[in-house]
Amino acid sequence: MEEYQLAQINIARALAPMDSPVMADFVNNLDRINALAEQSEGFVWRLQDENNNATAIQAFEDDFIIVNMSVWTSMEDLFNFTYKSDHVAIFTRRKEWFSAMQEMHMAFWYIKKGTIPTVAEAKLRLSYLNTHGETPYAFTFKGKFTPEDLRDYTPQTLNS
Repeated sequence: MEEYQLAQINIARALAPMDSPVMADFVNNLDRINALAEQSEGFVWRLQDENNNATAIQAFEDDFIIVNMSVWTSMEDLFNFTYKSDHVAIFTRRKEWFSAMQEMHMAFWYIKKGTIPTVAEAKLRLSYLNTHGETPYAFTFKGKFTPEDLRDYTPQTLNS
């Protein structure tokens, strides 16, 4: 079987523009947290623009929604970065900067090793998760799907 890696998207709706005082502490920690991710075991890639982050990438119609995408060698590596590194200190403060989202704001999926996911693909996976729930096509930490689960899974259309 081909080798796979884990792609992820997570989105958040900022309470204010990125250059506002409300968002200052979040913005001031971006470089540190991004560097931490890049130094973490299993890190492969992350979405970024010329400012070394993705906050200015307009992936949604809502200007206040920011997008984060990355690729990891395994779900365990992503989990360890998310919940067992200094990232936790920022993660636990998310309500200071972001509003609660009604739909799923995070989705994972497997990609062939060496490929880079697109924002359009990530949005499709997130939409699929919101429409169909967790499947091998789009899931969260709770799903615990493996690349082998993809072999026998055929995604439904988004309209069904």
